[in-house]
Amino acid sequence: MSFFFVDLRPMNNRSAIHVVTEFVLLGLPGCWEIQIFLFSLFLMVYVLTLLGNGAIICAVRWVPRLHIPMYLLLGNFAFLEIWYVSSTVPNMLATILSKTKAISFSGCFLQFYLFFSLGTTECLFLAVMAYDRYLAICRPLHYPTIMTGKLCGKLVSLCWLTGFLGYPIPIFFISQLPFCGQNIIDHFLCDMDPLMALSCAPAPITEFIFYAQSSLVLFFTIIYILRSYTLLLRAVFQVPSAAGQRKAFSTCGSQLAVVSLFYGTVMVMYVSPTYGIPTLMQKILTLVYSIMTPLFNPLIYSLRNKDMKTCPEKCPT
Repeated sequence: MSFFFVDLRPMNNRSAIHVVTEFVLLGLPGCWEIQIFLFSLFLMVYVLTLLGNGAIICAVRWVPRLHIPMYLLLGNFAFLEIWYVSSTVPNMLATILSKTKAISFSGCFLQFYLFFSLGTTECLFLAVMAYDRYLAICRPLHYPTIMTGKLCGKLVSLCWLTGFLGYPIPIFFISQLPFCGQNIIDHFLCDMDPLMALSCAPAPITEFIFYAQSSLVLFFTIIYILRSYTLLLRAVFQVPSAAGQRKAFSTCGSQLAVVSLFYGTVMVMYVSPTYGIPTLMQKILTLVYSIMTPLFNPLIYSLRNKDMKTCPEKCPT
């Protein structure tokens, strides 16, 4: 635990305050044997996530028949998932093996920024992918002229830019708050609530802006996704043949699974009151949407999609 001591003399009185230069992430509870088990488990999950999403990127890059908007979006989504899981897991693995479990002040806020920026980008990607499936199933004749490669590229760029340009200012102001005395975070990552709890001075305006921004992204994207899939399912049920319905369900069922898993846990954490949720349960929920979802993404898409299941033989060795 490291502190920077500042000597102040206000009103001719000498006093010393402790300014935090690092935080301590307690991580998940358990004895040393449990910690080693968790380290092995999360390391395996991390490696599988990298391999699975990397395989999707390889397939989309090298298989010509996958050079269509649906799979270009999927390839970018897989790339996003690699960065999303990398914003938390490597530091968590290092923390498990560390005796001090410390993370620097700048490292904590960098993780905070990347975690929320990548999470926001994922929400936007899921909305864009829902729009793509809506066009493909509800307006199939107009799909090639609407969802062109140029429009797909613009939507991908918009997702990345919006996700990463939305948080620098509020997170900068949060980092300027005085963090003095206690520097222990009962979590495995730097999140909004634990950091605000350690601040010596309340910042209701900054906190309101941050949560309002996050809530707007969350609600607008989930409402749009639900609307798109409502129209999509209505169109599916109008398909006369059972084979056509199965094909339509196959193309959108994988994304529905990802959306349900991601938004379900995020809603519990950031929409429902967290003061009624035990700290351990908050950590488990965070594990689900930040670590397990990037792992399930390639499994769901490869198992549910015929093109993705048959593409490995086309990939170069």
